[in-house]
Amino acid sequence: MATILRAGRKQRRTFLPRMPVLLVTLGAVFLCLFSGQEAFALNASPPERPIRLIFIHHSCGENWLADHHGGLGKALAKNRYFVSDTNYGWGPGSIGDRTDIPNWPEWFVGPQSRQILRALFRENGKHSPYSRMQADPGGENQVVMFKSCFPNSNLEGRPTDPPRQGGGLTVGHAKAVYNELLSFFATRPDKLFIAVTAPPVQDPSLAANARAFNTWLTREWLNGYEGSNVGVFDFYNVLTGPQNHHRVEDGREEHTIR
Repeated sequence: MATILRAGRKQRRTFLPRMPVLLVTLGAVFLCLFSGQEAFALNASPPERPIRLIFIHHSCGENWLADHHGGLGKALAKNRYFVSDTNYGWGPGSIGDRTDIPNWPEWFVGPQSRQILRALFRENGKHSPYSRMQADPGGENQVVMFKSCFPNSNLEGRPTDPPRQGGGLTVGHAKAVYNELLSFFATRPDKLFIAVTAPPVQDPSLAANARAFNTWLTREWLNGYEGSNVGVFDFYNVLTGPQNHHRVEDGREEHTIR
């Protein structure tokens, strides 16, 4: 299930799947993006035709996709998404090894990004054990999901730090990185980019920073973004407690933090 919420000129877009046992269905959001509509209703229906999707991930993403674990691959296949993925060692210069937050500019706006993105959009292979649709619908991947792994929840700095360049894994630098990505996403309205927040860690010492950053990413990052081709799913939140949710219930967004 997915949606894009728009409120006048100032828009907030949030990727909102229902998640029983962490199963995600993208729903009809991709087709809605290109319908020319000015307002989007919450729609849990699968797309009318198969859509190609690529998921950039490492170990947690592999578990999420796996039939015997999270079941994401099966859920997407059931809803007409042909899923491919990247993993360690994938792509030009083994870019698949580098999925930390400070690495995302290399994928999307760096000197080699054109070559990397050409390979990413054309990729149709499986690099993790999961079930998917048997028939490749052809063409390029139209949905790009990208996720950093759990070490990226160890963000230094302070919860309220504003975006600032440099500093590695800090709250401020993480915000600056995601802001930088929007400059590229705005040039590709033909693609849907889904940022998935990094999973949590058990060590609570930097939990406040992780919570603050992921809440910012979900609720503030896209304020003022003029496109309608970017969304966020708060994977971090749903893994931090059984009462924490990011989903659609009765046609409404539910982003619950307890």
